[in-house]
Amino acid sequence: MPHFDEVDRALLTLLQKDARRTNKELAEAVGVAQSTCLERIRNLRARGVITGYRAEVDPAAVGRSIRALISVRLRPKTTASVRAFQCDILAQPETLSVFTVSGADDFVVEVAVPDVMHLRDFILDRITSRKDVVDAHSSIVYEQVRAPVIEPLP
Repeated sequence: MPHFDEVDRALLTLLQKDARRTNKELAEAVGVAQSTCLERIRNLRARGVITGYRAEVDPAAVGRSIRALISVRLRPKTTASVRAFQCDILAQPETLSVFTVSGADDFVVEVAVPDVMHLRDFILDRITSRKDVVDAHSSIVYEQVRAPVIEPLP
């Protein structure tokens, strides 16, 4: 289990709330020197804890107000078919993410589209038309609530 002290935890929390903070602001907030703060953040990146910085975009604000989760089952389920499905579906502009899951289904695909007809066409043309897909069903997302910060567990 990775080790995180109070400074690491505080930096992770602050960066997740606002990754645009300057090193000076972060150092002041956690009570360390700027050089120490910079080294701590570099170390968190090097350890793979911080994987990147990005702007979050509201899909509805860019004309994609319908979000859905599409559960998909493949046959045959081989490494090659799994990788091909992941790559093909992730390359579609409607796709936000592809989860490989356990249970009755093999994948959950998260999409954002302009309207229900676009969702229907996506499912029919890009998912169920594939020879390796044996089942697909969708759920429209009414609302998503996310934890604002992911903290290490004790």
